[in-house]
Amino acid sequence: MITITDAINSLVSTKTAYYLDDGVITGWDISEVKTNVTQPTKAEIDAEVIRLQAVYDAQDYARKRKAKYDALNQFELISDDSINGTTTHKDAIVAIKAEFPKP
Repeated sequence: MITITDAINSLVSTKTAYYLDDGVITGWDISEVKTNVTQPTKAEIDAEVIRLQAVYDAQDYARKRKAKYDALNQFELISDDSINGTTTHKDAIVAIKAEFPKP
């Protein structure tokens, strides 16, 4: 889940200290050394949360694939396939891609 902090960090290129109180910025550029970065508006933050969430959601298939790929002992499968003349590794990869297709 994308947070307001994620959105602010995405919108503001210079690290700027701020306070959040129940999702509302109550203090901006509060460090001793001021950055003079303009505080993003609530509308800008809300729009960025929506944009970042859409980007995150669009990569759901990739996260699920990675979890399945990580569970495979790929080096062993590749080695066994080479020795045995089988396609176990390739078949496993194809099955994962079929289970979690790109949108």
